Amino acid sequence: MSIRLLSETIINQIAAGEVIERPASVVKELVENAIDAGATRIEIVTAGGGKNLIRVTDNGGGIPADELTLAVSRHCTSKLTDDVHDIRALGFRGEALPSIGSVARLSIKSRTTDADSGYEVVVRGGHLEGPRPTAINRGTIVEVSDLFYATPARLKFMKTDRAESTAITEVVKRIAISFPQIRFSIAGTDRSPLELPATCSAGETVTETAMLERISQVLGADFSENALALDSEREGVRLTGFTAIPSFNRANSLHQFAYINGRPVRDKQVFGALRGAYSDVIARDRHPVGVLFLQLDPSHVDVNVHPAKADVRFRDPGLVRGLIVGTIRHALAQSGIRPATSGTEAMLKAFQAQGFETKGFEAPEHSSSSFTSAPARSWQSASNYRPEPPRQEWSPQTAHPAQRPLHLDSQPAPRFEQAGFGEALQATISQFAAPSADSRAAEIEAPAELLRAPLGAARAQIHANYIVAQTEDSLVIVDQHAAHERLVYEALKTALESKPMAAQMLLIPEIVDLPEEDAERVVAHAPTLERFGLSVEQFGPGAVAVRETPAMLGEMDVQQLIRDLADEIAEHDTANGLKDMLNHVAATMACHGSVRSGRRMKGEEMNALLRQMEATPGSGTCNHGRPTYIELKLSDIERLFGRR
Repeated sequence: MSIRLLSETIINQIAAGEVIERPASVVKELVENAIDAGATRIEIVTAGGGKNLIRVTDNGGGIPADELTLAVSRHCTSKLTDDVHDIRALGFRGEALPSIGSVARLSIKSRTTDADSGYEVVVRGGHLEGPRPTAINRGTIVEVSDLFYATPARLKFMKTDRAESTAITEVVKRIAISFPQIRFSIAGTDRSPLELPATCSAGETVTETAMLERISQVLGADFSENALALDSEREGVRLTGFTAIPSFNRANSLHQFAYINGRPVRDKQVFGALRGAYSDVIARDRHPVGVLFLQLDPSHVDVNVHPAKADVRFRDPGLVRGLIVGTIRHALAQSGIRPATSGTEAMLKAFQAQGFETKGFEAPEHSSSSFTSAPARSWQSASNYRPEPPRQEWSPQTAHPAQRPLHLDSQPAPRFEQAGFGEALQATISQFAAPSADSRAAEIEAPAELLRAPLGAARAQIHANYIVAQTEDSLVIVDQHAAHERLVYEALKTALESKPMAAQMLLIPEIVDLPEEDAERVVAHAPTLERFGLSVEQFGPGAVAVRETPAMLGEMDVQQLIRDLADEIAEHDTANGLKDMLNHVAATMACHGSVRSGRRMKGEEMNALLRQMEATPGSGTCNHGRPTYIELKLSDIERLFGRR
């Protein structure tokens, strides 16, 4: 078959396969065009999940009549200069409108500020009609109907109308977060209306309050109550935004948003860094919630990786990753101890009165429909009533063997001498080495000034595992094992970072064969690896020799470790994998070395644990990501009893 030039229509349809994947892609391109035109109000109307109709109306600057035909021609744009690296608009490729027009019926009506009337062009299956005069206010109306009618095979791969309309909503929300000065509205026969009012005026500087208010419109009001502000800059890259405390998390990553110079992206490097920042404070099956804004020189980032412009490439990915991880961890450390407000709501639901179980019970005729609490005596008929046997006071001698206290003070506490920081672990454990007892509540007397502390004063220990504390306006319940586990883990991490890790020398050096470029990457990070007890050196052009490994890891697969590190360095230019392994071992040691459930604690020890929690970053969750304490405000308690 001879080589021939494809027609313009076929070229546009091929391009549409990359740019226009589904109705949500059409909405994304049209909304971005409206934003680039300076609109402060954007209205979206859909039908049939966007497959039957998409109409985007804006009050932007409009398109002059003599440029309407260029607007629907390939590679025509007003947003790009001669420097392809200087991209300061959301759109710049000049492909969206012609691609849409090649697979759908496209109508564009527009009127500029100084024009007496508007003009319209229509594109059907790649054929242009117009421009012709039309009645329209200042701005632009783009209407797309019968999407993919020219390529019906694409319709077979569309999801249900509900799924497509949901995807459109998510796209608009993702864009709207970055532009709080614009009012967005979505309506249509296939959806419930959605309004996102502007939180600041056009042209004024976007404040932190305005941005947080817009984010709350998208993520919900509970996000602002659990958010931490971010603001950091390093080597020309600035990171701002908000991220949630660890105990406020989600089951998927849909509540993570990232923006590069205002452009919403779905970049795996950014989201990988966000996940890494929460690596040891959140459960592996949970996902953090955050909105990150990165500002940097447009020449230092490539947004032209894919026509959809959702992926980017950074000139220095290690710098960006380090900035994100470092900023978020610093914010978590500075936030102090904070519980998630969602935990209070769950606690309130668990405490809701469920009524009395009346199955198999008939109340006396004279009884009322409501019951009041009574002593321990149960309801029985008068003829069958038998006095309860006298209760015997509990004592270690009369108790059942399973109820007798375990005298742990006579048994040595576990010791961890491994890796050179057993003393730090042992010192932290020994502070709370009190013996166990039964599950009765232990009442604690504490100074009144402790009520003003974030976690208050310990008042009781119940079921030999939960510490009940009181503040000036709340009730706090602490899981002693989870809390102490976090404290021990942080002490071990501090010991890890304060001095080089202990290493064990191999009798015979392990030679690991690698591709030449991987071997060079590993050797380049040798000083960092040596700090964690891994000694590597070059062994020929395509191999490295491992002479020492971290003593903390014991016997291990050195070959696999080096290969994993080489892959990580190639992708992220970091060697944090080894550090993560060491932290995992430290977390395991902390879990086994912390105060166990069932151990009786004295009042002084409970208050000492609470004070350490207040002074330790990340103590709101344990090493596994579970909450270490729950706080219930006095106002919430009064609601439970109908006082409010």
